[in-house]
Amino acid sequence: MLRFKICGIVSLEDALLAIDAGAYAIGFIFVKKSPRYIHPESAKKIICSIPPFVQTVGVFLDEDPTTVKEICDFCGLDMIQFHGNESPEICRSFMPKSIKAIRVKDKQSIEKIAFYKGCVRAILLDTYKKEKAGGTGESFDWALAVEAKKFGLPIILSGGIGPDNIRDAVSIVKPFAVDVNSKVEIRPGKKSAELIKRLRDALNSLY
Repeated sequence: MLRFKICGIVSLEDALLAIDAGAYAIGFIFVKKSPRYIHPESAKKIICSIPPFVQTVGVFLDEDPTTVKEICDFCGLDMIQFHGNESPEICRSFMPKSIKAIRVKDKQSIEKIAFYKGCVRAILLDTYKKEKAGGTGESFDWALAVEAKKFGLPIILSGGIGPDNIRDAVSIVKPFAVDVNSKVEIRPGKKSAELIKRLRDALNSLY
């Protein structure tokens, strides 16, 4: 089955919901202005309470690299998702844990991927919105995601993906993985068991 990550986890209950549904990874947002922000202490407690072999991902936005390393080491994160304007050099310094998010507005957006080859393990494509760095709940032109595959890096598709459109997204893009957040929420930071189940069922129906 296609790998999927559920991001914006702030409670053990929601982490276990995601894992029970088959999530390959869960994401913790360490961006203080985000409504899904989680304190490192809370994230560590969750990580220490979940089963093994589930990838844990920390999301950072233009954070000081020293702080990123401290949080990563403290929580025991498996991967780091850089969601801001982090340079290829910063991403390379955290290899092999680095994923770089690119906010897609147009064809020019995906051309940035070329600079990150050899610096990250994968590229996450999210929707560009001027006032939001993520969690927009809106999708972008998936044809651009297909074109992004030409750079040879694994593509993680994000941006407004949920139970109602994940089949189309996967069929069109055929990504390495998908990243889901707001479309499986009751409200920011609170996941819906019903929506996560529907997401899993939609994925299962593809195979």
